[in-house]
Amino acid sequence: MSEELLINVTPQETRVAAVENGVLQEVHIERTQCRGIVGNLYKGKVVRILPGMQAAFIDIGLERTAFLHAADIGHRDDNDGNTPGKQDLTQPPINELLAEGQDLVVQVLKDPLGTKGARLTTQASIPARHLVYLPANTHIGVSQKIELAEDRERLRDIVAKLVDSEAVPGGFIVRTAADSAAQDELKLDVRFLIKVWQRAQEKIQNTTAPALIHADIPLAMRTMRDLVSDNVEKVRIDSKETFDQALAFARDLIPEVVDRIEYYPGERPIFDIYSVEDEIQRALENKVPLKSGGYLVVEQTEAMTTIDVNTGGFTGRKTLEETLFKTNLEAAQAIARQLRLRNIGGIIIIDFIDMEDAEHRRQVMRALDKALAKDRIKTFVTEMSALGLVEVTRKRTRESLERVLCEPCPVCKGHGALKTPQTVCYEIFREILREARQFDTEGFLVLASQVVIDMLLDEEATSLADLQEFVGKPIHLQVESMYQQEEHDVVLL
Repeated sequence: MSEELLINVTPQETRVAAVENGVLQEVHIERTQCRGIVGNLYKGKVVRILPGMQAAFIDIGLERTAFLHAADIGHRDDNDGNTPGKQDLTQPPINELLAEGQDLVVQVLKDPLGTKGARLTTQASIPARHLVYLPANTHIGVSQKIELAEDRERLRDIVAKLVDSEAVPGGFIVRTAADSAAQDELKLDVRFLIKVWQRAQEKIQNTTAPALIHADIPLAMRTMRDLVSDNVEKVRIDSKETFDQALAFARDLIPEVVDRIEYYPGERPIFDIYSVEDEIQRALENKVPLKSGGYLVVEQTEAMTTIDVNTGGFTGRKTLEETLFKTNLEAAQAIARQLRLRNIGGIIIIDFIDMEDAEHRRQVMRALDKALAKDRIKTFVTEMSALGLVEVTRKRTRESLERVLCEPCPVCKGHGALKTPQTVCYEIFREILREARQFDTEGFLVLASQVVIDMLLDEEATSLADLQEFVGKPIHLQVESMYQQEEHDVVLL
């Protein structure tokens, strides 16, 4: 599998595209004015405790207070040091752990999403290339993605010896990238992480809450740290300044990838060469065409995302069952890619086309599991139900691509549909009747959009005349060019 990382840098934003075999798989976007805050350390202040929810709201200096659950105050033990562990059942109530007005050092687990504030933890973790440092934990863990027992044991022994020799307070998680790392590389990571934590502790002592203690590195450098694996053949960067920074970063922490970093000086935008811009535009559409002629319909809502599979123009060459099976197989691959590309998180419901053959259903599920295994984000898949529905959960730490690049339509307010002009006409009729019964007026003036006024003068002209006769008052019409289709006013004259 050939994978390349493309980094496009402008003064306003940095964009990273992961391309596998010429096909866009992931997009990461960081804007200068609204950088993501996952991984940042803050000195916050407890402003409110909710015992009924076992949670607290913490002021960390953002527009909205952040959310801290009791489960995120306890022990953390995870694969790569990025997710909170399970709540200790013996843990005391949150009002015994925290007090309102108390200063607290916290780390952001999830960016603010929609109307929700950031999700926090008190168990800080600082990632480097090969290791994640856990200052408040003595545990030494190894990523479960390192499957060979001898590699896991070797890495655990090396880190344990480094902890003893360097007199390091705290624990570590060995990341997947450390699979073949030598002792010297791990030692560099340990020393780097200790320096970062020491600087953070100095800030904690000398600042007043709310305050930022430690910010994670910019997107381009995070890409070098987190996304560059053995599968990545090239990292192409179109900014000379960022290229120099990435090169220096790689020489210090990941020298094995220095030869793979390239500066792209071409006049044609780097994203255009790989058709990334077109793919991003397509990723904002609801309909996803499949090569066979079928298609997916992706609908994102606040509660969940639904994906519907349709055969479309694909008629197949054999039986109906074979046609449905091939469509679902192709859809399974496409769905996994769309989840990564659009960065869809939370609950996802996939409506595959119903298949009679149990073996076909099993093969489709295996194809989906295999395709999702390539995802860097943790996913969980349930069995296919009798109705052909599959539930998937995908960890959500940042906004989806749609939420980053788009905003709700000001006309439909994100509803996705408008009242028809006829519906608006009938609402106007009802409002005139309501006003006529309440007030003694000389007449009415209807202000509405062009399309509604046209309908009142054409298809609904008879109804308007009947209403005017019924209320016994003249009804005047006026077009308001700034009004949207649903907007209208009835003015008493």
